[in-house]
This record gives sequence, C-alpha cells and structure tokens, in this order.
Amino acid sequence: MLEIAGVSKSFGGLQALRDLSFTIEEGRIHGIIGPNGSGKTTLFNCISGLLPLNSGRICFGETEISGLGADAIARLGIGRTFQAGNLAPSLTVLENVLCGVSGSLFFTAPKKQKVLEQEALELLDSVGMGDARDRWGADLVWAERQLVQIVRALLGKPKLLLLDEPVSGMSAKETALVTDLIRKIKVMGISVVMVSHDIRMLMDTADWVTVLNFGEKIAEGRPDQIRRDPLVMEAYLGTEE
Repeated sequence: MLEIAGVSKSFGGLQALRDLSFTIEEGRIHGIIGPNGSGKTTLFNCISGLLPLNSGRICFGETEISGLGADAIARLGIGRTFQAGNLAPSLTVLENVLCGVSGSLFFTAPKKQKVLEQEALELLDSVGMGDARDRWGADLVWAERQLVQIVRALLGKPKLLLLDEPVSGMSAKETALVTDLIRKIKVMGISVVMVSHDIRMLMDTADWVTVLNFGEKIAEGRPDQIRRDPLVMEAYLGTEE
C-alpha cells in the first residue's frame, strides 16, 4: 500500500533518515518503534508532505507522492494525527473536526456541510465525545485532544491513517479506549501506521513492527519476532517486558 524506498532526510549536519526502505501492507496495523531521535516523526512528516526528501521516493499504491504537497497527499487518502495534539483553541470540538475536511467549509455547499456535520457527530459519539461538540478546543484535556484528532482524520475518509503517539500521556483506561478504537479503524478497512513509545500497547495491537535507530531500519517482523530479537530487546524493550 505504501512503499518507502531509499529515503534519506537531513537537517544540516543531522541525518534524520538514512537510506530507509520498507513497505506498509494494506489491511494491517503497522507499528514503528525506536528511541527519541530515531526518525519516526520525521518519517511521518515526509510521508504526509510536510517535509521534502533529500533522496529516495515514497509511493502510495501506484502513485509516487514524493514532492507532493500535504493537501494533495491528504486528498489521495492519507490522514494523520500529530504528537503535539494540535487543535485550534478558539474553535469548538465540532469545528475542529470539520477542519479536517479538505477544502474550506466556507466554500462548502450548505447541503454537503450538513452531511459532514452529521458524519462528524456520529464519529464523535463513537469515541464518547458526542456531548463535547460545543466545548472549546482550549478546554480539552490531553486524552480528549487525541480523540478529536483521530475523529478529525477519520472524517476525511482516509485509506491509510498515520497515528503519531496516539496514547501519549494517557491513563491505562484511556489507553485501552484508544487501543480499541485503533482496532475498530482496521475493521473499517483503513490501514494504520502507528508510532508509539508505549511498547506494550503497540506490540499488543500491531500486526507488523518496524524498528528504527538513528534513521535506519534495524529490525522488522511480527511482534512476537521483534520481542525475541536480542538487539531490539536490549536496546528498546528491556524494561517493558
């Protein structure tokens, strides 16, 4: 579904991604792990068109998306969330969700806007946020921000969803809620790529895992294979087991 082929990205003298190659298969939850500075968020930014590549290519199906802008990539069917929990503080929850639709709502026909609002409300209800539709973005706690981000991405009907630290800073109960939501997203026919420092959650949820270190792939396989990899166990999983 997505091919990363020889991708490199540097910032001055810092090499964030180095000749990185792997594929994302359709219908999977694909986990990406690695320590801080291993290039995970940089990779997401390159896939979603926020950063240009220095070399290599990224293909979404048969279409090369390297060099395309973020809007064009979103229209092709790639959605994403951000680790920072980006929401507009002066907009309501419903307005924040509607902002995820490609194109300005100011130029959306009233009938279509009504349909989008109904779809947004149904998605908010599905994650337990229906009653929060009129709350301001600035008033949401961290876990609520992450849920709104996911709903906003889903409203765009993506084929592939990139989740950057979707359970960061959450309690065990909140993590369980988001984990269940991610599994439901897969059942909806949406492929998922997830970056997370919550190794236990990621290993219990992902079908396939890629491990990065200093911008390079050092391991890849099913979660049970990654758990048994001595290098990965020592470097990244040690205290989580």
